[in-house]
Amino acid sequence: MDSIDEAIIRCVLRDARATYAEIGKEAGLSPSAAKRRLDRLVTTGAIRGFSAVVDPQAMAWRTEAFVEVYCKGNPTPAALTKALHDIPEVVEACTVSGAADAMLYLLARDIPHLEQAIQRVRSAPLIDRTESAIVLSRLLTRPRL
Repeated sequence: MDSIDEAIIRCVLRDARATYAEIGKEAGLSPSAAKRRLDRLVTTGAIRGFSAVVDPQAMAWRTEAFVEVYCKGNPTPAALTKALHDIPEVVEACTVSGAADAMLYLLARDIPHLEQAIQRVRSAPLIDRTESAIVLSRLLTRPRL
């Protein structure tokens, strides 16, 4: 990966719908060269896909929480992923170091909806308990690399 690839990635992170001309301008390439480079980044897996970013406010899902998950036994990350996969309120899930086995980021309409989602998380057979922290306000959000 070189500085041209990095410029292309920055451009599509900012706007996944950028035209090849816009990408090329940012990376110092012609539109056709920008397309070839972008296609290579996708083929090699450096860019895994393109997606729409939906504003949770538009869906009226305004309640956010971070949930620590403590498991029974020592489940694999794959087993934990499978247990959480069908809970749409779980937006992100990571295994973590420390006392908890995993950390989840949940989005919900309101507190009752959040409570229902946490109950679904707790009902997974491999989950022992959870500890939750509700987000009061967002201080900083940056696009991810």
